[in-house]
Amino acid sequence: MKRGFIPPIDCLIAFESAARHGSFTRAAEELFLTQGAVSKQVRLLEGRLGVELFKRIRQRIVLTDAGRIYLHDIRGTLEKMTSATRQVMSFAGSEDVLNVAVLPTFGTRWLARRLPRFHERYPEASFNLSVRLRPFDFSVEPFDGAIHYGEPVWAGAIAEPLFQEEVIPVASRAFRDRHSLRTPEDLVDVMRLHQSTRPDAWQKWFSLAGVETDGAFQGPRFDQFTMISQAAASGLGVALVPKFFIEEELAAGTLVRLFDISLKLSSAYHFVYPENRTLRPVVKSFKAWLQEEAREQQVDRETLLPQ
Repeated sequence: MKRGFIPPIDCLIAFESAARHGSFTRAAEELFLTQGAVSKQVRLLEGRLGVELFKRIRQRIVLTDAGRIYLHDIRGTLEKMTSATRQVMSFAGSEDVLNVAVLPTFGTRWLARRLPRFHERYPEASFNLSVRLRPFDFSVEPFDGAIHYGEPVWAGAIAEPLFQEEVIPVASRAFRDRHSLRTPEDLVDVMRLHQSTRPDAWQKWFSLAGVETDGAFQGPRFDQFTMISQAAASGLGVALVPKFFIEEELAAGTLVRLFDISLKLSSAYHFVYPENRTLRPVVKSFKAWLQEEAREQQVDRETLLPQ
């Protein structure tokens, strides 16, 4: 990387703020500078780049084509710099900072509600949890570990199994009663909601229930379990959802379990961590605690019968 190509950070910040507000004056107010100082920094940046970033039209500024492209490219860089700065500042006063990448629904519905128990055991630890949907390179991303769903395959990492996913059929009470859902065969003729990354779940569930149908794959698809469970609770259709993701809805009655037939999927949740890095004590403790919580869940699986 040649430093001569990198403009001063103050100029980049002034440009981004002015572009976002469409005004040097409002940018100056945000940055606690004078309007003249912001204008000067933008002109310095334009001189450094050799291109015009704004058109000055009377009292207005309008991005040029080059300015729009440059804004798009540097905005992500500035956001990453801000995020990196905040993250490194979280280490102040403590070496027991845990940086974990999580799947959104798993983090919200399973992990977050259990974290107080880990905090009681390891009160010195602090957490930085961020969402990542796909495997990443631990040498590039600043994480100690990640929650992964699928096969135990992650380049450059070790995958420790937590538990398999077990889904149950649910719907709103009103939907169940309106369609008189009394047997598994009754689900053939109603709207079935699908999770995009588990496209064959309904086919497998029908097979397990002994129901023959050619339409198991029919129905709308959703990216996240939070969306599919909300759609089911709103009366759109029936869904196959992991019970531990919808404990609150089941307890409140916004969702009801339809039949005592659960499908255990072949894929599982794992805790993954870089194979070429010595685990810090806080990470070792977190890994052991996760495995303990996973074992307790396996032993303590409640059976919620249809009501």
